[in-house]
Amino acid sequence: MGIYAVKTTASQEQTVADMIMTREEESVHAALAPDSVTSYVMVEADDINVFDRILDEIPHSRGVVQGETSMSEVEHFLSPTPDVEGIAESDIVELIAGPFKGEKAQVQRIDEGKDQVTVELYEATVPIPVTVRGDQIRVLDSDER
Repeated sequence: MGIYAVKTTASQEQTVADMIMTREEESVHAALAPDSVTSYVMVEADDINVFDRILDEIPHSRGVVQGETSMSEVEHFLSPTPDVEGIAESDIVELIAGPFKGEKAQVQRIDEGKDQVTVELYEATVPIPVTVRGDQIRVLDSDER
């Protein structure tokens, strides 16, 4: 049993992974479409020959990369990373969701346990600290870069 990389059309990774798993092929055990990998789906199967049968019937699949991948190479995709990772205090961020969407702000405090960031809006006449989730901001400028 090995892990194989299936090439896909860009932005169709999750669709291909779902279609592979709904086929209920006995020799296919799992499919993984990590957000950080574009145009590839990792599939755990008994052997590479199973893909000859199923990929012809799955739209957006482009074939299999020759060779196996080890579990150690895909292990880091299995554990989620916190959204506040890579954000530091005094970074300049843009809010990408919520009532302040599009506003620029400066990071004041980071709560990694709750995956939240407290920011201070630039355009506000009175500095008001606003606490938002880590996935609702995008770093524009960082002191560490």
